[in-house]
Amino acid sequence: MAQSIARYDAQYFEKWYRDPKSRVSTTASAERKARMALAVAEYYLEAPVRSVLDVGCGEGQWAPVLQALRPGLAYRGIDASAYAVRKWGAKRNLVLGTFADLPDLLDDTRYDLIICSDMLYYLPQKELVRGLQVLVERLDGIAFLEAYTPDDAIEGDTASWEPRGLVMWKKIFRAQGLVSCGPHCYAGPTLAPMVMQLERGAV
Repeated sequence: MAQSIARYDAQYFEKWYRDPKSRVSTTASAERKARMALAVAEYYLEAPVRSVLDVGCGEGQWAPVLQALRPGLAYRGIDASAYAVRKWGAKRNLVLGTFADLPDLLDDTRYDLIICSDMLYYLPQKELVRGLQVLVERLDGIAFLEAYTPDDAIEGDTASWEPRGLVMWKKIFRAQGLVSCGPHCYAGPTLAPMVMQLERGAV
């Protein structure tokens, strides 16, 4: 795990986030995801999103987008990259930590929107399941959980993937009481009763 964390340095973010020849994430793509996640969360909450937890946030790319869309929104990011936290921590409210560290990093604060973008498929099974349990316990709204199977056409850093098929992802999310309600969007136990049967996805 230490080796995996160490590679999330300046060169990593330059390659995947800034270099036009290799980048897989841009400000524009982050904004599209943020607008969609906000809309889904606010549809079910029936109120503006005011609190966001972004786990595996990288450089906190979502933070300025979310705060521009919802001025006053409280954003907190957690990432395992010492480089990203050193560069952006103070400005974007990022702290250093891994998925396994969540029980120690989080208090009882609850969140309208929890984000895990482009990172769940790198996690070992035990760490993934325990971390999701911790997050769901603090979820009052919607979780944006990007997850892909080996059958999906995905570009980017797949070197450290932990491949999981559709059945496994369904099992993991269902065990946490998550209900699919949009692209990568899941209602936790608090909002699940608000999701009508015909609004529900496969989970």
